[in-house]
Amino acid sequence: MGERRQKINNMSKFDLNSKFLRILLVILMVFLIFAGPTYLSYVLFEVLNLDYLVSITVGFVLFIAGLLLMWFLVRKKIIS
Repeated sequence: MGERRQKINNMSKFDLNSKFLRILLVILMVFLIFAGPTYLSYVLFEVLNLDYLVSITVGFVLFIAGLLLMWFLVRKKIIS
């Protein structure tokens, strides 16, 4: 009974041992750092006609989120 409960608890955690998840997190990090402030700001400003300040603010927030994700991945030794 205790073994089953431990397996259920291990399955519900954020498993960073999965290669797929590690690759997905690195791709997300790169997208947030590079595409967030550039392409997404352009799309928000030019295509969706949002205010310039709003599009730049969203790009900056995505850049900071990408840096935080990079810090997390370096701390967990997923990337070096």
